[in-house]
Amino acid sequence: MGAPHLTPARFARVLLVLAGVLAVALLGSALVGAEHIDLGTALADAGSVDHVILTRIRLPRACLAAVVGAALAAAGTVLQALLRNPLADPHMLGVSGGAALGAALLLVFGASGGVLHAALVPVGAFAGALATMLAVYRLGSVHGRLQPYMFLLAGVVCNAVAGALIMTLNALADFFQAHGILFWLLGSLQTQSWGLVAASALYVSVGLAWLLGHTRALNVLSLGEESATQLGVDVARVRRGVFVVSSLLVGAAVSVSGMIGFVGLIVPHVTRLLIGPDYRLLLPASAIMGAIFLLLADSAARSLLGANEIPVGVVTALCGGPFFLYLLRREGGRGVD
Repeated sequence: MGAPHLTPARFARVLLVLAGVLAVALLGSALVGAEHIDLGTALADAGSVDHVILTRIRLPRACLAAVVGAALAAAGTVLQALLRNPLADPHMLGVSGGAALGAALLLVFGASGGVLHAALVPVGAFAGALATMLAVYRLGSVHGRLQPYMFLLAGVVCNAVAGALIMTLNALADFFQAHGILFWLLGSLQTQSWGLVAASALYVSVGLAWLLGHTRALNVLSLGEESATQLGVDVARVRRGVFVVSSLLVGAAVSVSGMIGFVGLIVPHVTRLLIGPDYRLLLPASAIMGAIFLLLADSAARSLLGANEIPVGVVTALCGGPFFLYLLRREGGRGVD
């Protein structure tokens, strides 16, 4: 049975339901942690410890998890559409690794401390993500046409190279720089401020707005490049735009959270199964679902071992690794070219 036809009522209904679930996940994540807090006390007494923990530590972290999850899920959704490859994911394609390498280079060789350094790290992450995306695209193309599995293998190789270069930087760095590099490798949402959350949300919103304006072109591209060209889509322009914007989204996410893998692989598939393949609804729904997924993963990372916190990137990898193997086996069984 095909997916229900997209109507304005269905569009609003699905997004309202997901927004409600996201609000519940945000509140639940803010209340989870090694230190129990009373919500009533936190809201009633601005001078209480509960209020400080809620408003200065947990809520900023939960909001940042939502922003990062939305960015990674949206990037994965559009990359799968553009490449017509269900295994496409910013992490597997090496884009996250390239972003982490760019950020690590700025950490080690950039301006030391201060506002300039904080501003340059996201720039380095974006540049690394975009450079890796372009390299993988060139390596995965034969006579100007993308070969999905060559593209994937090129991404895996670039990811390995980026990891090796990051470890080389780690050997050259001092103790504090090495600690920062470890942050990029494991993925973490710790110690974030409201200012950083707001800046990241604005940065990601710009990219999401551009992608939402091109969902009709993504729907046509899912039919294939030749069909899209016949229907009047400027494939080269849309492809360049999606590559740049998805790199912007991944760079924004990695610059504040490090390498958190598989969000862009798991979430688009689950969302597509639930609501169908129409990118006009699939893209915004995937962004919200990505926010919910990372909130749940971060809550698990902070609570499974009590006072000992697991890096959230470890939790998403434990979920995403088996999911990727399942998809690889399923697509291989179908004989995808």
